[in-house]
Amino acid sequence: LKMKLLLLALPAVGAFAPGLSPLKASSLMAKSEYVVTCLAGDGIGPEITDATRGVLDTLTSNSDFSIKYQDALIGGAAIDAANDPFPQETYDLCVGGDSVLLACIGGYKWDSNPRDMRPETGLLKMRSSMNLFANLRPAKAIPQLMDTSTLKPEVLEGTDVMVVRELTGDVYFGQPKGIDVIDGERVGYNNMIYKESEIRRIAKVAFEVASKRNKKICSVDKANVLDVSQLWRDVVHEENKNYPDVEVSDMYVDNAAMQLIRAPTQFDVILTGNIFGDILSDEASMLVGSLGMLPSASISGDGPGVFEPCHGSAPDIAGEDKANPLAMILSAAMMLKYDLDRAAEAQLLEDAVEATLEAGWRTGDIMQEGGKPVGCKEMGQKVSEELAKLMKK
Repeated sequence: LKMKLLLLALPAVGAFAPGLSPLKASSLMAKSEYVVTCLAGDGIGPEITDATRGVLDTLTSNSDFSIKYQDALIGGAAIDAANDPFPQETYDLCVGGDSVLLACIGGYKWDSNPRDMRPETGLLKMRSSMNLFANLRPAKAIPQLMDTSTLKPEVLEGTDVMVVRELTGDVYFGQPKGIDVIDGERVGYNNMIYKESEIRRIAKVAFEVASKRNKKICSVDKANVLDVSQLWRDVVHEENKNYPDVEVSDMYVDNAAMQLIRAPTQFDVILTGNIFGDILSDEASMLVGSLGMLPSASISGDGPGVFEPCHGSAPDIAGEDKANPLAMILSAAMMLKYDLDRAAEAQLLEDAVEATLEAGWRTGDIMQEGGKPVGCKEMGQKVSEELAKLMKK
């Protein structure tokens, strides 16, 4: 875990992973072949997975390493095929490989299923069983896409935020939970709970990241009304004593949601729990214009990480070649850096995406006046073309 934290903490050289950059370490040895488990999932998942693998194929065909893919099921596709949103076979493949590349899960088809048979349950099961306790979502204003955001360019300029979200605790996992009949009426309940050790380990990740950025953490909670948030605040400040060069401020989640839109440049690292991080990281997507541009990394203390775009499965456009594959391609770049120890190649992917945007190619979600429209498949091809050019230099 210490080596992964070092990897995650260093400043970025590229535009799309602010605050993240690789560090060559003796315990992370580059290999000639890697095994990557691909979870295409549902909705637009297979389309963006194909586009991303095409880009990775371009990369490996001109490199000194190869990637062996093993496909597995998760979410709705797994429910239909195996009656389980995260089958044991999928778990075995995930933990047995070098990394996991996940597209997206969910869809209207399964929304009315019992809770244990919904796609989202498979995602939670994966996070818990693989101990993926830390989720990092960078949000940096991209010059080529400034006009696609609903915020004014003068508000966005200079925005560079890293959301560090705890991923395996909080109200999503707390027990007891359920829907019961009490005094003749239905009562639904969930338990918002954190252990001190869970808070401390995610705080350490945030402090390691912040110490190599601008040394500022905004810890987001609701300590004015929630006891669990008061514990969160106390433990974060206790951990701050081990990182005296990092400045910590506290902000209630409702204020943070407003401030993220009003003045996003005030933030460097946002540290928060599972449910608050779920909401704030999606809100942060508007800082870059579209969820279709946001990658993420979920790391554990010892096994492979899971790298996935922040957007959903978009079932309304599934199969129509309208999806934006760039967030998944950028997630693959993060995978190359942090799980596969291929920093230079990761930078090439980021540079290829930037060059593609600079050339004016746009999917519908990031279309601008004067942009050149492409679908999902062609956008992947354009990135591959730019990547091939860069690799010839």
